[in-house]
Amino acid sequence: MRAVVQRVSRAQVTIDGQIVGKIGPGLMVLVGVSEEDTQDDASYLAEKLVGLRIFPDTEGKMNLSVAETGGGMLIVSQFTLFGDCRKGKRPSFIKAARPEKAVELYRAVVAEVRGRGVVVEAGRFQEQMEVELVNDGPVTLLIDSTKTF
Repeated sequence: MRAVVQRVSRAQVTIDGQIVGKIGPGLMVLVGVSEEDTQDDASYLAEKLVGLRIFPDTEGKMNLSVAETGGGMLIVSQFTLFGDCRKGKRPSFIKAARPEKAVELYRAVVAEVRGRGVVVEAGRFQEQMEVELVNDGPVTLLIDSTKTF
């Protein structure tokens, strides 16, 4: 699984003009699922997201997690994170999971983060969404459950 994680002061997702998810300070997370991913990848990602120490402590050092700050998390599925742009002009999505598998693992991440006590808002799987956010810092990280960068 892959995730683009942004520390935000606020974020929201809108579908057909209606806000379906909205948070104040916290994390905006775009999640992509590959064909090779399993429940173990979803658990790894959820644990990593909840425990990431990227919020400032009283000395201004990135030392606190979203759970410690009481922030929320907006999690949105995004299969394009597995787009391969190395050849040609059009990305190949051959490594992205089929929708049946992707929705299951995406929902597993959402459920596991909630189960760890973080308030979670979410987009809707396979919907055309507009995502708005204010990146705080800016802080943006990439997480991949199968490799390091």
